Amino acid sequence: MARVLFAVTGSRYWTLKDGTKHPCGYWPEELAVPHQVFDEAGLEVTIATPGAVVPVADEAGFTAAMNGDSEEPGIRFRGYLDSISGALSHPADLDTVDAADHDFVFVPGGHGPMEDLASSEPFGRLLGAFTAAGKPVAAVCHGPAALLPAVDAEGWIFRGRRMTGFTNEEETQVGFADKAAWLLEDHLTAVGSIFESGPGPWQPHLVVDGNLYTGQNPASSRPLAEALVAAVAAVQH
Repeated sequence: MARVLFAVTGSRYWTLKDGTKHPCGYWPEELAVPHQVFDEAGLEVTIATPGAVVPVADEAGFTAAMNGDSEEPGIRFRGYLDSISGALSHPADLDTVDAADHDFVFVPGGHGPMEDLASSEPFGRLLGAFTAAGKPVAAVCHGPAALLPAVDAEGWIFRGRRMTGFTNEEETQVGFADKAAWLLEDHLTAVGSIFESGPGPWQPHLVVDGNLYTGQNPASSRPLAEALVAAVAAVQH
């Protein structure tokens, strides 16, 4: 049985450029949908947060406004998250987990990772261990912010790698581009990634470069998870 490490933000807010602490957390769809894909594929899932704090969902992710003007997705996501509430309420400590105990790591988005994982040296070292072992490192939407602390003696270990994430255009459309202290697309580009956006905002878009798997936005969560299941199955067979 393949083992996936779900690296979830523990932050309940995102600090904007004016110092305001905007309530957030992880994005519901980006945790619920991949978790269900992995569970149904028979993978063993470990949820972990920095310091083993209990993670919270960004309530905006349950609203009809953020789900194609439909109430159904938010109700579905909340129901699934309630069904795994035991695991969510007792996460492992992401600062002490071992890459050797997992086959790949997956980072769901939401603005939370930009607050804590983006500057977590322990998580950066963990990503280095996964990468050194050739194991997949995956992140979706704002989750690629968690790639930033992965540095070694030569600099950022993902420099020159193709990847995607929540775009400036999408951040503008949700109303945060002019409020954010920094934008994910800009920052990933500035540190040396080859950032690739899809054909349009909110459309599923994946980029795979070696062991690095990234998805652009919430709609990319399911195809990203399915690609990882297929990759793990190929290795195991």
